[in-house]
Amino acid sequence: MTVAIDRATGKRRGDRAPRPGLGQRLKHSYHKHWYAYAMITPVIVVLGVLVLYPLAYGFYLTLTDANSLNTARTIGANEIEATYKFIGLDNYADILWGETAYDRFWSHFIWTIVWTAACVALHYSIGLGLALLLNQQLRGRTLYRLILILPWAVPTFVTVFGWRFMLADGGVINSFLETLHLPTPLWLEDTFWQRFAAIMVNTWCGVPFMMLSLLGGLQSIDNTLYEAAEMDGATKWQQFRYVTLPGLRSVSSTVVLLGIIWTFNQFAIIFLLFGDTAPDAQILVTWAYYLGFGQQPRDFAQSAAYGMLLLAILIVFTSFYRRWLNRNDQQLAI
Repeated sequence: MTVAIDRATGKRRGDRAPRPGLGQRLKHSYHKHWYAYAMITPVIVVLGVLVLYPLAYGFYLTLTDANSLNTARTIGANEIEATYKFIGLDNYADILWGETAYDRFWSHFIWTIVWTAACVALHYSIGLGLALLLNQQLRGRTLYRLILILPWAVPTFVTVFGWRFMLADGGVINSFLETLHLPTPLWLEDTFWQRFAAIMVNTWCGVPFMMLSLLGGLQSIDNTLYEAAEMDGATKWQQFRYVTLPGLRSVSSTVVLLGIIWTFNQFAIIFLLFGDTAPDAQILVTWAYYLGFGQQPRDFAQSAAYGMLLLAILIVFTSFYRRWLNRNDQQLAI
């Protein structure tokens, strides 16, 4: 076996050059892609200020016993220094396993899961039904689309306040039920009807987005697939099951994931509809707000711990959800 050696360098031909160090690679990358770094630097700075710093500071608060009585504050000309101390993971242990864990966390967690599942299921089913109708050749289809998108176009606080007036004891809904000699529920007072009203209002606000997203997915399905299915003798249900639903798979997986995340963290509807008058109808995010800003003393550490738990729950769910989707995609490919 003959090895060729370069006389000028004394190195064997075919040998790989030594890999440059990290500093040299960063320097080379900067000289080559400096324009890209200049473009993304403002985004990184903004994300760091608005997202990363509050997140890191919030996590730090969860490791303390900070509240409105022991944090730094200014009263008149007097500046009071912070006196809260580091307590480690005690806040998480108290929330998850403390004496009042069920009343303060698990009951709200169970209701949050029920609220999210019910709302997203209603969003998707009603949105899909409306999208199928609007995908047909109907007279005045553009007008119908404008009317159905109004609940999403109107600001949320206007919609919720409108529903609050209608659900009041002397509101339109109860007045209409009285004319039909039907019972008039205490929509804003009884726990069951508070939860029912919250799901109803959130469904009203969330259906238009789901409808528009699924309508776009329906319009992207090739019509020749329906023609081929019809020639093969497929019924309307079979066309829906074997053509429409698979064609909407990618859109559905995305909008359902977004719907779950948005509904799980839906603060505005619960807060504007009930304020702090419905403790049993509070989901985790509104309960965390109540702990941090709706009581005295305000418990900043526990409120921040709830926020971290919410983030952890959503991260775990999203990872399992995406893994489940990828596994199903692989099975379908086989």
